[in-house]
Amino acid sequence: MTSDFLSRRELLSRCGMGIGSLALAQLATGPSADAAANNPLLPKQPHFPAIAKHVIHLFMNGGPSHVDTFDPKPELQARGGEKLSDGNLKTERPTGELYPSPYSFQKYGESGIEVSEIFSHVGECVDDLAIVRSMHADVPNHEPSLLLMNCGEARQIRPSFGSWLTYGLGTENQNLPAFVAMCPGGYPIQESQNWQAGFLPGIYQGTYIDTKHTQIEKLIANIKNTRVSRAHQRQQLDLLAKLNQRHLEQRQNDAQLEARIQSFELAYRMQMEATDAFDVSGEPQHILDMYGPGTQARQTLIARRLVERGVRFVQVWHGNGQPWDSHDDIEVNHRRLAKQCDQAIAALIKDLKQRGLLNETLILWGGEFGRTPVVELPKKGSNQGKINGRDHNHWGFTTWMAGGGVKGGHVHGATDEFGFKAVENRVHVHDLHATMLRQLGFDHEKLTYRYAGRDFRLTDVHGTVVHDLIA
Repeated sequence: MTSDFLSRRELLSRCGMGIGSLALAQLATGPSADAAANNPLLPKQPHFPAIAKHVIHLFMNGGPSHVDTFDPKPELQARGGEKLSDGNLKTERPTGELYPSPYSFQKYGESGIEVSEIFSHVGECVDDLAIVRSMHADVPNHEPSLLLMNCGEARQIRPSFGSWLTYGLGTENQNLPAFVAMCPGGYPIQESQNWQAGFLPGIYQGTYIDTKHTQIEKLIANIKNTRVSRAHQRQQLDLLAKLNQRHLEQRQNDAQLEARIQSFELAYRMQMEATDAFDVSGEPQHILDMYGPGTQARQTLIARRLVERGVRFVQVWHGNGQPWDSHDDIEVNHRRLAKQCDQAIAALIKDLKQRGLLNETLILWGGEFGRTPVVELPKKGSNQGKINGRDHNHWGFTTWMAGGGVKGGHVHGATDEFGFKAVENRVHVHDLHATMLRQLGFDHEKLTYRYAGRDFRLTDVHGTVVHDLIA
């Protein structure tokens, strides 16, 4: 398949003028050979047939505690307050004794998988979940762990998963962004690097939406032009494209300039369809009630509306900064955060299922890492008096997937008896990415892009498909 992709130089040299016109013509008459050659977002075939066509990444940024959500530890409950005999694993901050979960767990579904009380609605969908309790990452710090989870590389600038996917598959809707990142209230830590295109052409970068807003003009800046008709806009863009093309040719086909040109065209095409896609007011009342009130419910419902309209990759961040980063008051904070999203996440699974979209939509839930089963201690010289939270934990944590052909009602791997370290059927982030790409029709070793004399891929030189997660 890689031979079908354009090289960076070919792509940039062939994409300059009239992309919007080509896309509009294609919508009316079907894709022509010229349109396929000039529009890098037209749908492409993966390496092999696959069930999954879209991804919804529910990102609990900050690091949710696995031992308080989807990885119950009876031994932790029984021995709370004790010190580990062989000492604590090194994490970011000082830690102390075992800290039992303040929540109860209950078995759900035919599979009888235990889920925390704070995710009781998701628990009702447990027979659709493939829960990975043996995840591990590289370091206990937010910034590199966020980039590892999103881009497969903790330090260097690399394309994000959504960018790789849109590079490989294109998108089914030319009037909406192929890759949308929704985060209410501002950016998460590492900001737009989480959905960057890296060295891929800029057209594959994610489009950020601040979902704290409900008015379309605030959700998407400058979405409507109140002074110029669409026909005049089209004339202006055609003239601008010609001028920009000359400018581009004089600057050795600069990738950032080419991305700017294509962003103008996409913005033009979005004016009608984006207004509808992000407006949930037309949903039936029983659907609105199913998702529940609040920002999390609204943006999760929008995620369904986007994949329903052919958007390839949708990220749903919980909020700006790192809301799940409960270094203290974990009982209060995790309960509050879960209450904001639990009902909506369960509704998303049920809604996709009743629409026949769950099989073709791969849902991923989780954070950049988990949290320690031991309590976090104040740093020396700190006035912090609370000892009721957990530090970051990259040694072992939990994610789960649903839909997209994964094995529902299944638990894969395990952490140790307290939940500190993944010890059974361990799954690295690279393995998770390889498995997700497999469900989307790609051999992760062959989805590559030539850059700086090397064929790069999302999983770098790592990653093994976890076949036990596949139905």
